[in-house]
Amino acid sequence: MANDHVDVLIVGAGISGIGAAHHLLADRPGTTFTILECQEGYGGTWRTHTYPGVRSDSDLYTFGYSFKPWTGAPIATAEEILTYLGEVIEEDGLDEHIRYQHQIDTATWSTEDRRWTLTGTRTDTGEAFTISAGFLWMCQGYYRHTEGYTPEWDGMDDFAGQVVHPQTWPDDLDYAGKRVVVIGSGATAATLIPAMAPDCEHITMLQRSPTYFATGRNANELADQLRDLEVPDEWTHEIVRRQVLKTQALVTSMSAEHPELVKEELFKGIKAILGDDYDLSPHFTPAYRPWQQRIAFVPDGDLFEGIKSGKASVVTDTIDRFVPEGIRLASGEVLEADLIITATGFEMSVLGDITFTIDDEPLDFAQTVGYRGTMFTGVPNMAWVFGYFRASWTLRADLIADFVCRLLDHMDELGADIVVPQLRAQDADMGLLPWVDPEDFNPGYLMRALHLMPKQGTKEPWRFTQDYWAEKDEFPAADLDDGALRYR
Repeated sequence: MANDHVDVLIVGAGISGIGAAHHLLADRPGTTFTILECQEGYGGTWRTHTYPGVRSDSDLYTFGYSFKPWTGAPIATAEEILTYLGEVIEEDGLDEHIRYQHQIDTATWSTEDRRWTLTGTRTDTGEAFTISAGFLWMCQGYYRHTEGYTPEWDGMDDFAGQVVHPQTWPDDLDYAGKRVVVIGSGATAATLIPAMAPDCEHITMLQRSPTYFATGRNANELADQLRDLEVPDEWTHEIVRRQVLKTQALVTSMSAEHPELVKEELFKGIKAILGDDYDLSPHFTPAYRPWQQRIAFVPDGDLFEGIKSGKASVVTDTIDRFVPEGIRLASGEVLEADLIITATGFEMSVLGDITFTIDDEPLDFAQTVGYRGTMFTGVPNMAWVFGYFRASWTLRADLIADFVCRLLDHMDELGADIVVPQLRAQDADMGLLPWVDPEDFNPGYLMRALHLMPKQGTKEPWRFTQDYWAEKDEFPAADLDDGALRYR
């Protein structure tokens, strides 16, 4: 804890940062490192989000680490995920490496000193701190933990009730017997509504446009069978992980090539609960194809069970304005409410909202080009973990961790202190594209911040495909001496 300079500095003690630390210990014993975390404890998202029913929307066989078997139900609660992460910290002895309540303000690179220097404030004491490192590993995620995204609607101050964003859920919020409107229809809304419905007078999901939902048991039959056969947990984890990834690859491919078939299968799951007579067209038939935005998984169909019971309902319309008694819709209907929950998304945070400087020059990440979606042209000795949207985030965090350790090994072999991505002569006429193709994936939080994000190129190694099934082979095979990385 007393070290003011380390070989590697990891920013964030969530699932990415804890995984990065494990890989350093396993693959580069002797490397000194520290993890800086702004919150009071580990967990990132799973500490920030405390709303009712908070759970993963990815299965834990792939959202969990490759090196740490998952033994519970595929969809896990925040508490279960925090327990899992805590076990990794304890097993690896990471507590001594983590500095909590360290809010970073600036990150400055000096070529002369061959190091990053980070400054900030300890939120527990108010003291300033400074720490330097040879390599910076940004594992802080992609959204702002301190606030969610809430649009400004006319009349919000007129509403007589309470407005709450799930990301800043009050500990003492009492919704028993109240009329609740949840604005939004993504994974957060699909989690909140069934968790709250039994205690509310009524809860309504208000959506501007429909979302795709997948239903299924919160269980994995293959995992259950393997456990019944007393197959070791490590084998079960790996076998089931491969099964899930194979299925995900098939669904992703089918969504692009045969979207109508995928729609039909998704709708079957909903109708199995709501009945064949239920009209899906106004509320559950999106205008886009499956997987153009993330599909929200509903374990055991609990959202639709709530609708079937009459305790929950769905309204598809746009908001005209807030009124004292609730929300007036464009249709003229007024949704009466005592409590309005704005499950309207994230605020993107580009590299933790830290001010970056390279050799006294301010850095604008929007002017850089991503190298394999993890390093950036002109930015020395830094990697950013940006995970997958369709597949589990942690799959990419693991791939990047392996890559970074291999890169650090290669630098040691070369006797190099600095590595920086640079476009090569053959890349001079390469076209540049947005960080993520809006035609392929376009959630609101990403579209609102796309102009702040780095660019990607049209050819390797400058593409950011968001394709795990390609990258699982490309990252390990990446040529570290193809000229795209410059060493000194």
